[in-house]
Amino acid sequence: MVNKLLVFGTDESGAITVDWVVLTSVVVAFGALMYVYLHESVENLDEASGQAIANVDVEELTFD
Repeated sequence: MVNKLLVFGTDESGAITVDWVVLTSVVVAFGALMYVYLHESVENLDEASGQAIANVDVEELTFD
């Protein structure tokens, strides 16, 4: 029984799964943090650029 516990304690076959779970959770948390941090700024930029595009006069092209 002690031998099985020692083998289980030194087995690293599932360690890569734990690494990927931790890495994925850090990436998701960073993305959520950036969304919270940049949401209002990007929304204001979107509104300003939309208004600028709406004010552009486009002339019709004719190929006579």
